[in-house]
Amino acid sequence: MSGGALIGRTILAVTSVAVLLGTGYAYANFQALTDNISTTDVIGLEGGGEKPADGSVDILMVGMDSRTDAKGNPLPREILDELQAGDETAGGLNTDTLILMHVPNDGGKAVAVSFPRDSYVKIAGGYGRHKINSAYGYGKEAAIERLKREGESDPAQLDVKSRKDGAKNLIATVQDLTGVTVDHYAEINLVGFYEITKAVGGVDVCLNQATRDEFSGADFAAGPQKVQGREALAFVRQRYGLLRGDLDRIVRQQVFMAGLAKQLLSAGTLADPGKLGDLIDALGKSIVLDEGWDVLRFATQMKDLTGGDLKFETIPTGDPELQTPEDGLAVEVNERDVKKFFKNLGADPTAPGSSSTAPTVDPGTVTVEVRNASGVGGLAGRVLRSLVTEGYVDGGSGNATEEVLSSVVRHGTGGEAGAAAVADFLGGIDVEEDPEVPAGQALVLLGDDYDGPGVQGLTGGPLVGLDGARRQQPDTTTPEQPITADGVRCVN
Repeated sequence: MSGGALIGRTILAVTSVAVLLGTGYAYANFQALTDNISTTDVIGLEGGGEKPADGSVDILMVGMDSRTDAKGNPLPREILDELQAGDETAGGLNTDTLILMHVPNDGGKAVAVSFPRDSYVKIAGGYGRHKINSAYGYGKEAAIERLKREGESDPAQLDVKSRKDGAKNLIATVQDLTGVTVDHYAEINLVGFYEITKAVGGVDVCLNQATRDEFSGADFAAGPQKVQGREALAFVRQRYGLLRGDLDRIVRQQVFMAGLAKQLLSAGTLADPGKLGDLIDALGKSIVLDEGWDVLRFATQMKDLTGGDLKFETIPTGDPELQTPEDGLAVEVNERDVKKFFKNLGADPTAPGSSSTAPTVDPGTVTVEVRNASGVGGLAGRVLRSLVTEGYVDGGSGNATEEVLSSVVRHGTGGEAGAAAVADFLGGIDVEEDPEVPAGQALVLLGDDYDGPGVQGLTGGPLVGLDGARRQQPDTTTPEQPITADGVRCVN
């Protein structure tokens, strides 16, 4: 329910920490802030993709619908009532806001990428395909059962120790989905977001039309307005009554983050010892960071950040009302599209070698075999015919004999150029080396994420995968104006 919780967290990771270097007063209090922040050991070296050449830092920022503060203390009843957060025992397992912050080291723009909470993805740990906001809960619940078997019975210790496993499972899920190695983790709870927005004196937002929602407590007029505290939470938590549901809520979160970043980067906030003191206090009570993060060093890197250097994106999605076997309606996500999106996130289209176009290869020199693991009958043959029409040599087609998590083109030693050309023709699927593939050949393995050439006309509509998910073609509508921290954009 607390879609907005994470929004305040972004400020810690990219702006409020940098803000703390803006004045001598803030710097003097920086050590007190870092001493008071809760930490957790959740970042490991395993998993994830390769780090970009620019040495970027990727931070997973999480908003928790938690009824406890960062120290594990239950929130008072009066605070829960003010937040309209329901029962003290509710929530805490779902991560209602997920943002991956990409901060390049080469002077490029920082990008905050949002994940709709209902994104239907493969959950790490072997839990199958579910909404991404459940990844934390699956890891936490499994840890609780394990800890109980090991003899742990103290409720507080069960909660603290299991949260670490929840965060690790969430991090692994995001790394598997994006191909990005998460460098740092930051988590904020409901009351923290509430207090941060009050500490900075509110945030400017703008709505296209008036809206009201009893579930979130939203009751807003149309047009520009300033929100803080309870109203700010309602603004970013509302999902009912919005034209696009969860996707519109993501846009709400992004424009709010932009406004909050703008407020924090303004001279008025930087030069006000009272506001900085309130901000430091709010951050200390509400956030959890990964253990060993040198926040001071990171802040030094970020100290020159301006509003125009921070932009906001959302992962590519498909059907926003996908009917799933166990989780009801969800947001369709194609893992291959997400990996491609992150791979190109910081790319300079004018730089040498930055083009996604594969090297020029004579198709007649590449023999292609296609194997189908998508569950869609006839797909391998149709894809192969598309390749043969393009000039590639027919190497046969059939069903795959192994599990295929995502579509891929495999090649033997020295066959990378040919495989890359095949992958490019098929829509940019992944390429990997396999010494068992003979020279001059490429092996295409089609997973249930495939939606390239050969898909059209198979079923007369969107493809249906093994998991029941309907595959739609990417949305080619004109994108909306980019969201940055330079101004206030009106939204639904």
